[in-house]
Amino acid sequence: METLTSLLGAINGIVWGPLMLILLLGVGIYLQIGLKLMPIRKLGMGFKLMWQGRDAKLSDKTPAQPSDEGEISPFNALMTALSATIGTGNIAGVATAIALGGPGAVFWMWITALVGMATKFAEAVLAVRYRETDSTGYHVGGPMFYIKNGLGRKWLWLGGLFSFFGAVAAFGIGNTVQSNSVADAMDATFGVPHWLTGVIIMVLAGAVILGGIKRIAKVAGKLVPVMGIAYVIAGLLVLIVNAGQIGDAFGLIFYYAFNPMAAAGGFAGAAVMAAIRFGVARGIFSNEAGLGSAPIAHAAAQTKNPVRQGLIAMLGTFIDTIIVCTITALVILTSTVWMEGEAGASLTALSFDAALPGFGNQIVAIALAIFAFTTILGWSFYGEKCCQFLFGTRSIMLYRVLFVLAIPLGAIAQLGFIWLMADTFNAMMAIPNLIALALLSPVVFKLTRDYFAGKDVLPGEALDHDK
Repeated sequence: METLTSLLGAINGIVWGPLMLILLLGVGIYLQIGLKLMPIRKLGMGFKLMWQGRDAKLSDKTPAQPSDEGEISPFNALMTALSATIGTGNIAGVATAIALGGPGAVFWMWITALVGMATKFAEAVLAVRYRETDSTGYHVGGPMFYIKNGLGRKWLWLGGLFSFFGAVAAFGIGNTVQSNSVADAMDATFGVPHWLTGVIIMVLAGAVILGGIKRIAKVAGKLVPVMGIAYVIAGLLVLIVNAGQIGDAFGLIFYYAFNPMAAAGGFAGAAVMAAIRFGVARGIFSNEAGLGSAPIAHAAAQTKNPVRQGLIAMLGTFIDTIIVCTITALVILTSTVWMEGEAGASLTALSFDAALPGFGNQIVAIALAIFAFTTILGWSFYGEKCCQFLFGTRSIMLYRVLFVLAIPLGAIAQLGFIWLMADTFNAMMAIPNLIALALLSPVVFKLTRDYFAGKDVLPGEALDHDK
């Protein structure tokens, strides 16, 4: 285990080095500029389309035609993507970023989210534009398909690489990391043994996962809005109690984004590069912009227009990081617990409990459990689609079973190794996806221009770029 941990640590240092930060932020900035900041300017339009997207017919304003539509509503596609996105990264990930990178890491999480909105928009546009129908009649899409159908057969190996990384990464970021974090929280808060937490999650998740995307989307469509709103309300209660420290918290975020922070209390100190590295890494871990995971869910949406789904998809990054992660960060920074050397979910729990003594840590434990549960649901779908691309439709059920069986194993595993593995495969997923986004950016720009010019190009229509 020590040898494997050392090897993964060396790989992690390379894939999360300066080149990856430049690639992630560079592609996002390039897309934002190419789209003329449209994802930020049209944020309100995105929320309007999301609300309309609860009904596929209303969303497209055209009669439903099952032959060329997806399996789930545009709203539920976003909720499925958010189910996988809002997880331990919003609670433990934010706390880890602050513990290792200082308050300035939060600023770089915001920057990652703002440029990531363009990335997520482009991912969903390409996912719908180049999706296929598999042998069972279901729509499938994502980076592996827009690499295959957008870049051509000569790039098929790149799609295969993404699928391999995605199928394996799902067991880390979307499975064992989640069950491990929940098991830790349940043990610390309620005294529930790790193995029992793992078994309970396995049974509940298995009942949903084995039913496929329609069941996952149905559960996500109901659970994600409720859990997200409840967590934000709990966070706002803490901020009301700590209202006098909010201004100082923002001051810390902006100041230490550009200045090194000396050691203080139990805090070991952090250089500016550490703030950038951990802010970007945990930001990506949380909102997944650039990983190529979310477009796999958006490819199943009942929509005829790629741009419309892209406008809905980009909200995932905004909601996850600008809203939910910011709430967590402010709760932590308006307390003094972060100066005492705590990290991870325990730092968030102690920060909540400092303002809401007696039940603050219980709020975090319950939120973490629900967040992690829905993340497991969403990532099971991502992983199975990657596996399907590599090995065909027959491999889906086997992947689902193995995915469910891995849940209790993650609950009793070593947390440090699990986090390291998830972090490493995150980056390895992102590389093929970001290459494809850069090469296919002319398609995204043209589709977007046509949509806002009223041309409304639909999937299946030829594009000049394709010719």
